[in-house]
Amino acid sequence: MAESNGEATVSARPKLNHFVFWPPFVLMLGTAIANLLFPDRFGVAFKTANDWLIDHLGWLFVTCAFASLGMCVWVFCSPLGAVRIGGRDARPMLRFWDWFAITLCTTVAVGILFWSTAEPVSHFMAPPQSLGLEPGSNESAGFAMSALFLHWTFIPYSIYAAASLVFAFAHHNMRLPFSIGSTLVPILGQRLASRLGRFVDGLCLFALVAGMAASLGTGILTIAGGFNELWSIPSNVVVWGIIAAAIVATFIVSSATGLMNGIRLLSDINAKILLLLGVVVLFLGPTWSILTTGFSGVGEFARRFFPLGLHLSLVEQDPWCRDWSIFYWAVWLAWTPVTACFLGRIAYGRTVRQFLTVNLILPSLFCIFWMSVFGTTALDLQRGGLDLYALVASNEYESVSYAVLKSLPWGTVMMLFYLASAFVCFVTSADSNTSAMAGISSDGVSLENPEGALATKIAWGLLVGIASWAMIAFANVDGIRYLSNLGGFPAAILMIFVLASLVVILFRFRQLNLADAAEPTDKP
Repeated sequence: MAESNGEATVSARPKLNHFVFWPPFVLMLGTAIANLLFPDRFGVAFKTANDWLIDHLGWLFVTCAFASLGMCVWVFCSPLGAVRIGGRDARPMLRFWDWFAITLCTTVAVGILFWSTAEPVSHFMAPPQSLGLEPGSNESAGFAMSALFLHWTFIPYSIYAAASLVFAFAHHNMRLPFSIGSTLVPILGQRLASRLGRFVDGLCLFALVAGMAASLGTGILTIAGGFNELWSIPSNVVVWGIIAAAIVATFIVSSATGLMNGIRLLSDINAKILLLLGVVVLFLGPTWSILTTGFSGVGEFARRFFPLGLHLSLVEQDPWCRDWSIFYWAVWLAWTPVTACFLGRIAYGRTVRQFLTVNLILPSLFCIFWMSVFGTTALDLQRGGLDLYALVASNEYESVSYAVLKSLPWGTVMMLFYLASAFVCFVTSADSNTSAMAGISSDGVSLENPEGALATKIAWGLLVGIASWAMIAFANVDGIRYLSNLGGFPAAILMIFVLASLVVILFRFRQLNLADAAEPTDKP
């Protein structure tokens, strides 16, 4: 390893770690090929495995999600909040805006575009049977917004934040290797964690490829839907393949240029496009309804937060929980371990409270704004007679947002901006994660030499593209759900240990050589 025994050493060029790289790469490639050769048989096997996982372990996803939020609140309010990542004298590597833009674009991916209109319409017209709500009623509208906020704000971001914080401490403060296994050192000790580290890295790389492939699948469908709306280009497997190739090529190039070049610049552009698009739709759409429904939705979200989120019996009794909440927690968990390495890496020089503000609070507030704007606009159109639910019911999720934008003034221009944003959204999330995947697959990555080999980035990028195209080509949105759930399972198991490590850090940060990182003005 490039770093060991708590001492950092500098390697001139990080080298491929064959034990970490090849097992998940070959396994995922074999999965994609098998899906292409035996789509029917493989689809049945995927569905069977997915159903068993949700039926027996759905509670695990729910528990990990809520435990992560509880831990983040605890840490924010504790003396650990004053600790500086990297040590007392560490200075930030990024300006605040750049840090926030990269964090936001790494985490929202393209899902924020794909689901912000289709999901609330689905909840509005098909609320959970167990709640007894009348489809299309005011009560269903309130529930739709609360569910949207539940799935896209504080809970999912707390999953990222908790894991990223543990990695940041392990890598920057404890000087441990750039490895997901380093997050286990506080709970297992360095010797045992080192032995398990490579296995954990390989397992989490497989989970992330599954999660990224699922996310890329939604991105491909979103962009294909735009091509169909704007230029009547059919949405089929050939077009999906071309789009996948273009996205993969772009994010590989961006990742290859490193953090301070392609990743930073594209994130800056994407964050500004998202903000501009949200503000424009706010003023061109039903502004008063967006404001009132947004505020009432936040209230409904607060009222339903614990009853809906922690009602574990829904996992078994109501397909809504399985199809939506469990799906989302699995997606976020699948992305978490590797994403945590990237987010933890760029947090150098920031205090814990600053870290939680940028990785938990600000992205959640942005998503509340975004979901209020697009979710409310979609609900208003559904109430006004535009049958968006017909698109949802026929699995044409990618067409819902374009139908919404088409109804607004300057609809064609809005769709062009939306299409560009969908493309850049996945690129900005994938380039940072591809960079992290290459780093985890290599020995010798450090703060001085943070980038893995270009060939490794290309290999991971191509694999993500192949897997995503194979799944949507033969299973569409169902394939995305199956891949997300299966990828999230190993990540959920790891998350239990990561949260345990965070508890150890919380109580023993002085004994773990973190005490000297506290700000001089803070009192324990």
